[in-house]
Amino acid sequence: MSALASHRKSRARTGIAGMAGLRTNTPAVGFTTAALASVTLLSTQSANAAPVEPKPSVEEVQKKVDDLYRQAGTATEKYNKAKETSAEKRREVDQLLDDAAQRTEKLNESRRTLGNYAAAQYRTGAVTPTAAMLFADSPQDYFEQTQLMDRMTDRQRGVIEDYEAQRAEAAKQRTVATKSLEALTLSQKALRTSKQTVQSKLSEARSLLSKLTAEEKARLAAIERQREEEARRKAEAKAEEEAEARARAEAERKRLEQERAQTPSGDTGTGTGTGTSGDSAYATKAAKVLSFARSQLGKPYVWGAAGPSSYDCSGLTQAAWKAAGVDLPRTTWDQVKVGERIATKDLLPGDLVFFYDDISHVGIYIGDGMMIHAPKPGANVREESIYYMPIYGSVRPA
Repeated sequence: MSALASHRKSRARTGIAGMAGLRTNTPAVGFTTAALASVTLLSTQSANAAPVEPKPSVEEVQKKVDDLYRQAGTATEKYNKAKETSAEKRREVDQLLDDAAQRTEKLNESRRTLGNYAAAQYRTGAVTPTAAMLFADSPQDYFEQTQLMDRMTDRQRGVIEDYEAQRAEAAKQRTVATKSLEALTLSQKALRTSKQTVQSKLSEARSLLSKLTAEEKARLAAIERQREEEARRKAEAKAEEEAEARARAEAERKRLEQERAQTPSGDTGTGTGTGTSGDSAYATKAAKVLSFARSQLGKPYVWGAAGPSSYDCSGLTQAAWKAAGVDLPRTTWDQVKVGERIATKDLLPGDLVFFYDDISHVGIYIGDGMMIHAPKPGANVREESIYYMPIYGSVRPA
């Protein structure tokens, strides 16, 4: 028994020692596995992670913000166009609905008249011509009644023809009204889309600007001042050119006056002068345009606004020329088609100057290379050099 017990104890010790040995090695194996797993996981995450984009420079932000404002200006003109189209379609639909109501009333009148004829025919339909002659007070009365019925039949045919014509026209009007309603729905959808686009572009621009540090904002302001200074120098050069042109014109005027003074009476001479009644009429209108535009200085830019408390660019030009008795379209794209195209070197006060390749901005020329315009969101109506933005072209509206 003792030998057996000794044998069993020995096996037990061996087993325990073996288990202890396993436990001694296990932590090392587990740690190594976990470490490898962690390294693999981190490597996988690093490989799959999107690369961090470098922060844009102030110059890049400035260019991006300018582009967003320009895109917002384009979207604003689309909004103005869609709004104008929607208003036109609404007026068209309202007119069609009024016409449809009137035609329905005419149809009802024709229907009532036909009903009266049908009732009369029902009342007299059972009497034969022979019986009618027998029951008549005299043959003369019978013939008079017959002629009356013939005339009623003619009128009846006329009423039926009129009823059919009215019904056909009413059906045609319903078709037109349906199409106009569909067009109205599309224009309203375009209006909502343009509005959302403007808001999106402005929101993105504000977001970019809000992320700039104080130092970056100061640098951005310096870039803006440099840009304005360059535009101002170009405007001054333009002002010098105009001053020289005015001096030449004045000298020519005086020369012609002297020639006319020396011309014998009876000889009208050949000089025609430099001014024309057309130039004078335009100058009068332009003076009214500029007077109105100057009275709007300081009012805020609001996209889609056409006064009187705020404006977008084309809203201001439209309102200014309206003050001179000239009705301009609502959008820059339509305004550029009105009147006479003018070269930049030939600009006169009152002319409209358009900017960018997509013609998304417009201002009113006031002379000396300067204009009055509603610049962009966050800015007020102000005077600025026409060279601040790339010029597309110019127009003399009247």
